[in-house]
Amino acid sequence: MTVEIERWNHNIHYHPVILRAVPAGCGRALDVGCGEGMLTRELRRVAGHVSAIDLDGPSIDLARRHDDASDIDYLLGDFLTHPFEPASFDAVVSVATLHHMDAATALGRMRELLRPGGTLVVVGLACSRLPADLPWEVAAVLGTRLYKLTRTYWEHSAPMVWPPPETYAGMRRIAEETLPGVRYRRHLLWRYSLTWTKPAR
Repeated sequence: MTVEIERWNHNIHYHPVILRAVPAGCGRALDVGCGEGMLTRELRRVAGHVSAIDLDGPSIDLARRHDDASDIDYLLGDFLTHPFEPASFDAVVSVATLHHMDAATALGRMRELLRPGGTLVVVGLACSRLPADLPWEVAAVLGTRLYKLTRTYWEHSAPMVWPPPETYAGMRRIAEETLPGVRYRRHLLWRYSLTWTKPAR
């Protein structure tokens, strides 16, 4: 069994963006690409039931061994093909996972799994386009240095994909085509977020 220690990285930094967007009274939530389950455990505090899925076996094993894992449904498998029931979640969330998949396909699958009125929240990585994105790059480097002065940086053990296949502009275009009305926001530390509510019937 393991317990949580205080740790920080660029993904953890944006967990609050996801948690604030989860609708009040959320019954069922899904964490896509949960890794070792840090966001999943935070999500459990604001949702009645949480499922979490990841392709990486060692990460799922670590998540299941955590002290707070007993009431979370951790699944080892492919989110795109796992037999989830359509329209079965009030919230679908994901951090730093979308660039591991075809983005349009993954967003379409998330949309399919949401109940009408449910919320999708993604924090993702994209590829900078220079020189247009140079100011963002400089700000991210400086911001990271400042944060690391007061925080303990933690590097996750899950597989990495670098560089991301899509630019920030490309991700915004894909999101707007797949999720009409989506809110796209670019963040300081090499991240963007997508927030979308599925129209009620």
